[in-house]
Parts: sequence; structure tokens; C-alpha cells
Amino acid sequence: MVRLIRKSKPEQSFYHALRLVLEPLSPGKVKAIVIIPARFVSTIYQEASIAQRDAAQTYGFHQQTVPLDYITSNYQANLIEHLKEFMLKFFVIGFLYHEILHQKLTLADDPKLVNIELGPKQEARYHFELNLFAEINIINWKYLPFKTPVRKRYKDLDRQANIFVNEEQVLATKQVNKSITVGDWALFSLSLANKNNIPLLDNYKEKFWLKIGEEEVDSPLREIFSEKQIGNIFFTTNKTLQEYFSDQLDSNYNFCIEILDIQHQTYFCFNQFKRHFRVKTNKEMHQKLVEVFSYRNDLSQRRTMAEDALSTMLSKHPFSPPECLIEQQQKMILEVMYKNPDYNVYRTQKDFKQNVRKLAEKQVKENIFIDQLAYHENIHLDNNDVKNYLNFTKRPRMKEFIYFPPPPTRIDGQEMPVVAQELKQACLREKALNHIIYHLTKK
Repeated sequence: MVRLIRKSKPEQSFYHALRLVLEPLSPGKVKAIVIIPARFVSTIYQEASIAQRDAAQTYGFHQQTVPLDYITSNYQANLIEHLKEFMLKFFVIGFLYHEILHQKLTLADDPKLVNIELGPKQEARYHFELNLFAEINIINWKYLPFKTPVRKRYKDLDRQANIFVNEEQVLATKQVNKSITVGDWALFSLSLANKNNIPLLDNYKEKFWLKIGEEEVDSPLREIFSEKQIGNIFFTTNKTLQEYFSDQLDSNYNFCIEILDIQHQTYFCFNQFKRHFRVKTNKEMHQKLVEVFSYRNDLSQRRTMAEDALSTMLSKHPFSPPECLIEQQQKMILEVMYKNPDYNVYRTQKDFKQNVRKLAEKQVKENIFIDQLAYHENIHLDNNDVKNYLNFTKRPRMKEFIYFPPPPTRIDGQEMPVVAQELKQACLREKALNHIIYHLTKK
């Protein structure tokens, strides 16, 4: 059920209600504790108990007549497990990524959740282990010698780029609908309200991005977001949203959703393209576009440029990442390759294991270095940067401009929300890479 009510007011940050405590464990390792206030825990526990009371079929009671005290006492273990998952996705992930960027922490790998302390009337504590990488001494790098990969001189490449521009410009003139449609990205804030639509949790809000999917499995979320516009606020008890936050038990939270922004997929936006790469003229834009049409040895000019730029930077800033990170990255690479139909062909090649290891070490080094460079250069990120990044996801050819991919958006084949703060990490890395290329290729 969805109830549309009114236009929104300017958004603000609500992270001040949460706390992050960092405790040293050993050189390069800290414990990060995300603390959620007891009043938030009690409120969510109460709402979850009410939903469980309404759904439970308990011997000796008619449905929806079970005393709430009976539910909170006899279902406490189930409720606590539910709250652990719900609050991890609603509070903790976004806040932790926000603090990692805000405090400029360079993580050697993803945060590792090791323990959760949670009780009905107590503050909740989520314990993470963070492996921090030592600060790299970044030199004056902007004038390092760099040989820009050259494009192929085929005139057909220019023709292909021109056709792409003309087609997208025609599509742009047809974009009159400001509402959310299939394929769009929607940025929204989500908060909790009671059954009378009164805000709970001090009106705490978390931001998410959602790509509106076209498959049948995407219809539950597509239906509640379709035709909404920026500024719309509505309430929903959508079952798919309930399950996204926790499948531990049946819940019936009243979510308040506010549409903050929309990235329409109808056309590729060249103004966003120009801002992303800091190009000013159509001629410069054309030259940049050709980078994903010009290929040598199955690599686009853009991909070659990105890899060469990072290789140049890493050669001037040598460091050795922990072996455990390389092994972890190897496993992730092999998991992806295993899904490739040609996997059995690849793995029989003579240097297969060595090549996988080299790739894993390269990716680990790139991630560590690009994070440190972003902090060192004080590269800031706003919502326009995120939209510029998402602009490239609209067209298969334009995805070639993305070097650091976004987090997965599909769960079991269904498009699901992505915490906005998590998406920012990939966007910041991409912006830092463009910063490197911009200066190394600057004439």
C-alpha cells in the first residue's frame, strides 16, 4: 500500500544520532564500534513486536489479540535476530561508510563484522575489524612523464561517435516526463513512521539508490516508485522492502520514502559527461568519446589509458599489500571466472594461476592507492558526481568509461536498493582516477 502526501523540504544529515568508536587492536588493525542509541533500539523492538503480534497464531489466543508483553517475552530471541539484520542495513552500513570517508580511513579490505551486542532496552553495538593500510608518501606526481595511448585513425570511429551523439541528442529532446520510469535510478531517503504516519526515531533517514528494473521479479518495487517525481513523499508497507531489511521474521514497518533525485535512462546526458571529465567544448567531448570506440588488442583506448595511468603512479609509489588480501582477491576473481562458460579453457592455460595472482595483486594495490590519493588530494564528492558516474551505466558502450565498478544492485535476479554511502566509495575512486588522468595528460 502506498499513500502519496506532499512535497519535501531540503534534506539534511541524520548521522549525528549514531556514534563510531575506534579502538586500536594491533599495528594496522582497529576495532570500529558503531553505537545505536537505546531509544532507537526500543522503538524498533516495539514496532517489530506489534507486527509479530498481528501475524502470530498463538495457541489460546485469537489472531491480533495476543498481549504485547507475551510477544516481547516469548519471541525475544527471534526479535533480537531480526533487529540485528534490520539495523545493520538501516543504520550501520551507511553510517560506517560515511565515517570511513569522513575520517579518511584507508582500508586494506572490506570491514569485517565480528560481533553484535543488542538487547531490547540497551544501545546496540556493532563491532567491526578494520585493516588499515599505512599512509603512502605521495610525491609531486602531476608532472610525471606519461605517454598517452593513441587512438586508431580510422574515420569510421569518428562516424560511430557522431552517430551516438546524434541519436542521444534526439532522445534528449523527447524527454518530457519528469517521473520515474523503468531503467531510471532513483535516489530516495527512507525513514520509519508509526501507523498514523508520525515519524519515529527522531525522523532519522537513510539514503538509498534504486535502479528501477524491468523484469517481472522487479514489479513490487517498480510499482511503488513508478510515476513518482523529485520531492514526492509517500508511505508504504511494501513487502519487498520489508524482506530487503530482514527476512528473519514477518515485519510490517510503515516506511516513509522521499524522492530526492532521479537519473533518467531515456538519454545519455552529455552535460554530465563534460562535467565528469572536465571538458568544455564539443570537440574535446568527441575526442573523449572516441576513447571507447578505439580498440587495440581487445582493450579500449580508455581502458588502456586508465591502466597505464595507475601503473605509472604505482611504479612511483611502490608498496607491498598483505598476502592475505591478495589471496582474498584471488578467490573473488576465480568466483567471477567460474561463471564464465570458457572457464575450463582458461584454467588449462599454462600460466593461469600466476596470471590470476598478478591480477589480484594489481587490483588490491590499485584500490589501496586510489583511496589514499583521493584523501591526499582532498577530492570531494557530491550528488552530482554520483549522477555523473551513474550516467555511464545507461549504455553498454559508455560503461567502458567506468574502471571502478559500482556495488552489485541485484539480489537473486532482482534490483534492490543500494546504500548511497556505499555507492559513493566507487564514485570517489573513479573521480580520483579521472583526476590522475587529467593531470598526467594535461598539455
